[in-house]
Amino acid sequence: MPALLNWLLRLLPTNPICLRLVAGGSRRWRHLVIRGAYLAVMIGVMLFILLASLGGASMSMRALAASSASIFQITSYVQVLLICLLTPVFMAGAIVHESSPKTWDILLTTPLNSLQIVLGNLFGRYFFVLALLLSSLPLFALLQMFGGVPGRTIIASYVIAAMSALVVAAIAVTLSVDRRGGRRAVFVFYVVVVLYLTATFILDANLRMAVPSTAGVAAYSTTWLTPLNPFLAIQALLSPSTYVVTGEWSESWWSRQWMGNPISSFNWLCVVISLVLIVYSTLRVRILAIRASGGSLLHKIFRIAPKLATERAARGVGHNPVAWRESHQRRSVGSILARWGFLAVGLAVLIVILAVHSSALVDNSPQAMINAGTSQTRSLIIALLFAETIIIVLTAINLSATAVSREREDGSLDLILTTPIQPGPYLAGKHRGLVRYLLPMILLPVISMLIIAAYVMLFDPAPQTRTMSTGQVVETPLVMPSASLGFALVFIPFIAFCVMVGLHWSIRSKGTIGSIVAAVIIILVFIGLLGTCALAAGHNIPVFGVLMTTLSPGNIILTIGDPVEWFRDSWRSDSSGQTVRTMLVIGGLISGLIYVLIAWAMHRSMTRTFMMTVRRLSGTN
Repeated sequence: MPALLNWLLRLLPTNPICLRLVAGGSRRWRHLVIRGAYLAVMIGVMLFILLASLGGASMSMRALAASSASIFQITSYVQVLLICLLTPVFMAGAIVHESSPKTWDILLTTPLNSLQIVLGNLFGRYFFVLALLLSSLPLFALLQMFGGVPGRTIIASYVIAAMSALVVAAIAVTLSVDRRGGRRAVFVFYVVVVLYLTATFILDANLRMAVPSTAGVAAYSTTWLTPLNPFLAIQALLSPSTYVVTGEWSESWWSRQWMGNPISSFNWLCVVISLVLIVYSTLRVRILAIRASGGSLLHKIFRIAPKLATERAARGVGHNPVAWRESHQRRSVGSILARWGFLAVGLAVLIVILAVHSSALVDNSPQAMINAGTSQTRSLIIALLFAETIIIVLTAINLSATAVSREREDGSLDLILTTPIQPGPYLAGKHRGLVRYLLPMILLPVISMLIIAAYVMLFDPAPQTRTMSTGQVVETPLVMPSASLGFALVFIPFIAFCVMVGLHWSIRSKGTIGSIVAAVIIILVFIGLLGTCALAAGHNIPVFGVLMTTLSPGNIILTIGDPVEWFRDSWRSDSSGQTVRTMLVIGGLISGLIYVLIAWAMHRSMTRTFMMTVRRLSGTN
């Protein structure tokens, strides 16, 4: 075989690292579960939206064709969201295992060159993301059979999802090459993805300009941020009548390409960024020195050791030393600034949003302007609360899912088991300490909801009017104070439940990566199924449907956008909305008690099986 052809083949098709990752991952039960769960979620979302869109109409081909476009649009958003969340799961091995200096020492002694090592690590794991995308292709092909969805649009949506995953995969490999990966990097991955998508979406919503539309609905123009966000690119692709790509740009080629073709600009931008990261990783892989572990910054600068390490007074640890340890072992200047800064920045952003909304509502303003301003402010509040909730949930899962498995890996669990502490106090201390550590972050959405409720009740901004299909005219404030109170009642117990789920898988898993992945998948599936069923119940079942909606904090946030539509039948039975307001508070209280009981039952079960599970996994990592 010619040397050049052999060199090209070993870049990807016969790359031993790529083949090892594909062959090994294809046999793993975890990857099979992820692929099955992904397909189950996609099928469930598609069927549920199909049944909800048809309603009581006959399931004819005309009805299917009319609803296929909306089904494809929502399913495409869900697909991009799942790909953004699952790509770090598949790339976790590159971040954690391959970033170990020992692993790189072994790889660098092989006959593989730098480019082959980088491409093998990248595409060996990127293969599974592409497999997820291709597995859902038959579902979209069925929608095309119904009519209303062009094949070119389906392919374009798949390309956007694939390019988004490619950038995330390239970043993961770069972190691995830089030796900056670690167990916390998986969590940082999720946080950065959520913050980036949310920030660009909120900025784009503020920069949009209204444009004339022939479709009879409000239309807005794309912005310079559209090619920087996969969801904005999908929106420009699937909603050209409401998110319009205008042609009024300057004569420069860059402006015409960037603003006039946001979808192709997004795809090419992802390709360029990935190529730059691959080139950087290739050049960096052999010349980067392994960072030597040293002492503190004081020791490095002055060559002295801090005296307080041996002279400080003993600290009180309370009645449960495990709870104190969990809430204090991560305390550093960076973590304190991160947690309290998260609270301060979130409150500051909310206050700015409410101030802008209050200044925009002047006396004698037309009702149409009031409705438009209220809808835009609601969208910003929903985006802000959703971002905060997702970050808090992921942080709680990351910390709790590594609380026990981390101690098993470093051997400290064996030492703890030699002490007189029993499984019950040990698990209770873990749970209490983690919730106490996360308390500044958990309080942010709760305080935000209460601030919004106080703003609505004290300043009494102009309500938004809505005419229902029955002819009833109802008025709804910016956010119903009862929804804020219901959210505050259910959110903290819900986070306590998430922490307990993470602890459960931390005990049952051998390593931290397996426990994080399992806990994230369980919580995502639980929230997805519960949210979908509860929202449908709130839409179609009077009174009792409102109680079911409060089972998920995300549902309460989502109903802020249009409470009349989400609780349609409840508003029809009581146009004043008093029943909905009362049920939101009662439902929040009941849902909070349900999550407390579930967490207590899980704690009892984990206490009974703790010793058996720990002994079964003893000596493994």
